[in-house]
Amino acid sequence: MRAADLIHEPCSIARPVAVLGDRWTLITLKQAFLGIRRFDDFHTSTGMSRTLLADRLQVLVDAGILRRVPYRDAIRTRDEYRLTEKGIDLYPVLRALAAWGDKYLAEDGPFVHYPHRDCGGETTVSLRCTGCGEEVTARDVRPIPGPGLKSS
Repeated sequence: MRAADLIHEPCSIARPVAVLGDRWTLITLKQAFLGIRRFDDFHTSTGMSRTLLADRLQVLVDAGILRRVPYRDAIRTRDEYRLTEKGIDLYPVLRALAAWGDKYLAEDGPFVHYPHRDCGGETTVSLRCTGCGEEVTARDVRPIPGPGLKSS
């Protein structure tokens, strides 16, 4: 099976992987969360080839994760890339990846801290039960078929 075919799988992990599974797509998205908006700034900050970057930005635009917003520079009109609501909803996913990387791949400690803007406290990503509010791990969850699986 090709990676692109995952978009048709009845799986809530396979489908997002079909869109986001490429490392450069995730790096591009990370840069968008850091406030990068313009093509040349994405290019400079990631080191990607211009062709690869254009492709990854197009994937994110086509998926509705980024949107193009025109702006005028001294010479011509160009596009900025801004996160959509769908894109902003990916923030916990990137933060969870960063937390895992900090725990297992950053021997000297986190590469970046994420303090709360209002109080300065360190922010974390957690999984909670909607019924009791308790924080849960994989050991506390029992997956069962959902309505989307029945219609696939």
